[in-house]
Amino acid sequence: MMIRLIATLLLFWALGFALFATTLPHPADDRVTDGIVVLTGGPGRVQRGVQLLEAGRAKRMLVSGVDRQVRPAELATINRFPHALLSRIDLGADAVDTRTNADEAAAWVSSYRFHTIRLVTTDWHMRRARLELEQQMPRDVVMLPDAIPSTPNLLALVREYNKYLLRRGATLIGR
Repeated sequence: MMIRLIATLLLFWALGFALFATTLPHPADDRVTDGIVVLTGGPGRVQRGVQLLEAGRAKRMLVSGVDRQVRPAELATINRFPHALLSRIDLGADAVDTRTNADEAAAWVSSYRFHTIRLVTTDWHMRRARLELEQQMPRDVVMLPDAIPSTPNLLALVREYNKYLLRRGATLIGR
């Protein structure tokens, strides 16, 4: 009986993982949102946010999880965008992981009273990031996921899938 249960759980895990790995989120369309939330930690994220901000797809942008040592001018130089955009970009230095990114982003969204945001992160990270942000955001905020395409290796996908399952389970039982 126990072997059957373990086999069934492994089968469900494997099927869920296959679905997770083969249906990674995609970049969003060009609709306009009030704000853009970029989670640091992967290539192309800040550049995507800046590109959208420059194109007029949002009023402001939060880059969450920035190292406290980084100054706005350095961010502009490193990511090669006009320093003039810095007046519309906020750097969040309080977040150290996806959960604290959600706290930081929710406080930012509330402070500007935004109702729509675009969440920018890597495709493999989007599901868990979105789950965390939805837990913290005011209920009336609509989130547009905007995933940066990547080519993650199998180990990275397994790790992220397991983290996602753990967080999903934790939200079901109540943080």
